[in-house]
Amino acid sequence: MGRSGLICAFLIAACCCCRRAAGVPGEAEQPDPELVEVEVGGTALLKCGPSHSPGNFSHADWFSVHKEKPTLIFLVRQGQGQSEPGEYQNRLSLQDQGTTLALARITPHDERIFLCQGKRPRSQEHRIQLRVYKAPEEPLIQVNALGISVNSEEPGEVATCVGRNGYPLPQVTWYKNSQSLKEEKNRVHIQSSQIVESSGLYTLRSVLKAQLTKEDKDAQFYCELSYRLPSGNHMKESREVTVPVFYPAERVWLEVEPEGMLKEGDRVEIRCLADGNPPPHFSIGKQNLSTREMEEERTDDNGVLVLEPARKEHSGLYECQGLDLESTASLLSDQQELVVNYVSEVRVSPAAPESQEGSSLTLTCEAESNQDLEFQWLREKTGKVLAKGPVLQLRNLKREAGGGYRCVASVPSVPGLNRTQLVNVAIFGSPWMALRERKMWVKENSVLNLSCEASGHPRPSIVWSVDGTASEQDQDPQSVLSVLNVLVTPELLETGAECVASNSLGRNTTVIILELDSNRTTSLSTSTISPYARANSTSTEKKLTEPESKGVVIVAVTVCVLVLAVLGAVLYFFYKKGKLPCGRSGKQEITLPPSRKGEFVVEVKSDKLPEEMGLLQGSNGDKRAPGDQVGGSSCGQSLTHLQAPGVAGADGC
Repeated sequence: MGRSGLICAFLIAACCCCRRAAGVPGEAEQPDPELVEVEVGGTALLKCGPSHSPGNFSHADWFSVHKEKPTLIFLVRQGQGQSEPGEYQNRLSLQDQGTTLALARITPHDERIFLCQGKRPRSQEHRIQLRVYKAPEEPLIQVNALGISVNSEEPGEVATCVGRNGYPLPQVTWYKNSQSLKEEKNRVHIQSSQIVESSGLYTLRSVLKAQLTKEDKDAQFYCELSYRLPSGNHMKESREVTVPVFYPAERVWLEVEPEGMLKEGDRVEIRCLADGNPPPHFSIGKQNLSTREMEEERTDDNGVLVLEPARKEHSGLYECQGLDLESTASLLSDQQELVVNYVSEVRVSPAAPESQEGSSLTLTCEAESNQDLEFQWLREKTGKVLAKGPVLQLRNLKREAGGGYRCVASVPSVPGLNRTQLVNVAIFGSPWMALRERKMWVKENSVLNLSCEASGHPRPSIVWSVDGTASEQDQDPQSVLSVLNVLVTPELLETGAECVASNSLGRNTTVIILELDSNRTTSLSTSTISPYARANSTSTEKKLTEPESKGVVIVAVTVCVLVLAVLGAVLYFFYKKGKLPCGRSGKQEITLPPSRKGEFVVEVKSDKLPEEMGLLQGSNGDKRAPGDQVGGSSCGQSLTHLQAPGVAGADGC
């Protein structure tokens, strides 16, 4: 072609372009492609024409357009489809009688224009824009653990936000305390970048840098990812983080734990605190009462002074000093007074009281405290409160009054603050035995522990009447318990054992009776003396306590009354039968029926005259006259004894 031909071709092309640009009537404009949206992994349905189109698509060609270059991917002939070799070969299929092409397993690389060209009844073309979406994973946020100094001249890195595997690229927004952050010169800078994975998905990385102040030490930062899906717009938020903010201290102060009133024995912590981060180096000083100067106390690595246990000497003025190692600035706290409440050791006078029975004794208790004190006296063995106040009066002392008394000095205004002192009162006397007599059931040839307890003042000593291994244990200053280890032999079973307690004022014993367990017919019994009625005798004679003596007297009287009643009934019985005549001889055999021969004879004597005795009634029920009485002597001077039948005195009744 010559030069003139080239020029003509150029002019024709230019004319066509001008006509297309000017919208020459009769020339149809290219319609916008149909939009189809689908998520990664889903199936896209591509129609060869609009649903209202009457065309016949039994003969069509499908193309994928990439960078304005169409590539044949599928053929439809007489309603039957055939894939062309390439990237779509195994993912395409026909649906809806050949009018729809289904593209399965969508990937981000499938986002492009697809072109369908129908051949019959006339040539027509339909373009489809496929949009692909994928929600990113949950955003990951990583805070700058090294922190940011408020003295930094440039914005420091606060945190990094990463959103992985999204499509298309999501948008990131940063928040501080739920307020969105925007770019601000020298204050806020957001730097974002993205990476395209081999799958075609995007990974977003965003770094927030900011100039922080002391007020941002507790600020909460997080990032938000915004993205689109076929269903609409969505967003995902990261967790909230706090970045360390470093700032110098402006004030230091002291804090004491526990709060409130302190007492000796408590665990007390004196702690230095500051409003800087990191905190300065702390030291704690205590005022010397003599020089009035502060002397440094030893603290742990965190600047905490531990007083355990707290004592009254720890009371005083304390202050804290904070040294900023970066700026070398030093700060002092206000002085704070620490008061450790105390009660001194309790003193009782006399320290070792002793007295005689029947006398009186005065015990006095003393103690010091920085608070008001209250005193009270307790009986040690019962815990009973005997008196309130520092003085205890004991009058008309008995042996039972001996033993422990405790003085308690307490501070009502400080719960739990008290001190006590125990004093033992000794009452002079010979030994008291815990048991006077004891029975034990034992087995022969067995090893046995015999115990014996005695008390008294002076303190008694104990010896045993049998051989064995003895050991003593002090129960209190006036009491002793002795334990004897012995072998049970026939001799020991016969003699038993005796425990003898003695002091300078006398002696006392406990008798232990041993019985073979094989002879036991009743439960094991032990005869004891009440601990409140211990014998104070210096002899071994067994004594009964007052309650037991009264019981024995009552039993004896009852038995005597019963015996007299029975005897009187017997006499009255024979008197009624006429078997009891009275004679001057003073004694007469009582005639008994044969069945009762040999039982007994009653001899009666009396100081009274027969007239005073009255008439005796015979066996036939008649009254005997005075002349019928045998002899003139008194009938029965006294009731003396029972005799066998056939024995009669000369003057019996």
